[in-house]
Amino acid sequence: MSQNARSALRHRDFTLLLVATVMEAFALQMSFVAIGWQVYSIRGKALDLGLLGLAEFLPLLILALPAGQLADRVPRRHLLTVMMLLNLVVLSGLLGVTIADTNVVWPFFALAFVQGIGSAIGAPAGRALTPSLVPEEILVSALAQRSIAFGLSSIVAPAIGGILFAIDQELVYAVGLVLAGAALACVLALRSGRLPATEGEGAAGIDEVLAGIRLIRRTNVLLGAISLDLFAVLFGGAVALLPIFAKDVLEVGPTGLGLLRASPAVGSLVAAGIMARYPIRRRAGPMLFGVVAGFGVSMVVFGLSRQMWLSMLALAVGAGLDMVSVVLRQTILPLVTPDELRGRVNAVEMVFISASNELGAFESGVAAALIGAVPAVLVGGVVTVVVAGAWWKLFPALARVDRLDELRPVAVEPVVS
Repeated sequence: MSQNARSALRHRDFTLLLVATVMEAFALQMSFVAIGWQVYSIRGKALDLGLLGLAEFLPLLILALPAGQLADRVPRRHLLTVMMLLNLVVLSGLLGVTIADTNVVWPFFALAFVQGIGSAIGAPAGRALTPSLVPEEILVSALAQRSIAFGLSSIVAPAIGGILFAIDQELVYAVGLVLAGAALACVLALRSGRLPATEGEGAAGIDEVLAGIRLIRRTNVLLGAISLDLFAVLFGGAVALLPIFAKDVLEVGPTGLGLLRASPAVGSLVAAGIMARYPIRRRAGPMLFGVVAGFGVSMVVFGLSRQMWLSMLALAVGAGLDMVSVVLRQTILPLVTPDELRGRVNAVEMVFISASNELGAFESGVAAALIGAVPAVLVGGVVTVVVAGAWWKLFPALARVDRLDELRPVAVEPVVS
């Protein structure tokens, strides 16, 4: 581990937030693999997997911008606490539905909607909180460390969830509840960090709520990084369709689904190990475009594969490339964003990310219902490669980003009353 990484972990609140982030991600991601299998098994309809993603996305679309404004006005750890309490409610509901052995899908959609409400409220605050917990000189290292930890947990946790689900359906949710409770305890133990610059001011007008959108729109680096992730993962992701591939294409059952969800962990671990040993120091922008294009190619290989080992390899490579992309984007954005707007900018980014994940799951489900799961993945992978090439031309400032430690916050545009 580098000296900077060790220095970041010496800061109590940063370490608590890092541990909370990992445990919360484990709890939710373990549950997602179980929900996907349960929902698809009830009616065998690919569209249900898409509707599950849509149910989680809709609250984000409605609440994210007001929540981002709130994250710049009140202590961010309070909003993070609300999110984790709602997640405990969701996991408890999923455990109850599973014990009852329900044969309808609407309870899963309702719980996904509640989980989306929690994410809308707490995620912008959680993302904006990190830069206030460490000194500026180690901020790049701390952000990269947090991104790697979150990315790894998001990949490894579904694999563990698949194994637990295969052992006992209720077990995955019971373990998730324990982890989510521990994450909440870590957040409640947080002490003071640097509070939002606008805390304590009067009621916000619409101009203040939309300040994050205005900053992103006029900043080529921000708009390029966020929209690249949106369109690449929106069309290139195949995670929502893994239950179909496990059951109908590869015919490997729930244990095989767990292995498919586990295989990205290998690629992510390798990528994380390489980045920890050899941090990205130069040509960050070109590397971001390169790994996104590579992710699209890996999805094409996955769609064409009929062998379990090749499918797992393609998912592993794709996850490794996506890990690099996530770390680069989640490091660039806080460095370019002024602290007083980090909540609002993170809220906008969260809508984009959710659009690429939850709404992307809906797109994948609809595409699979219309043209089949395999063609949907193939077309999506090709589109991702095309997007990477087009964005290189559309966002030259992002393509020119070299050293991350040379990035500085852009100037805040004054609000005209």
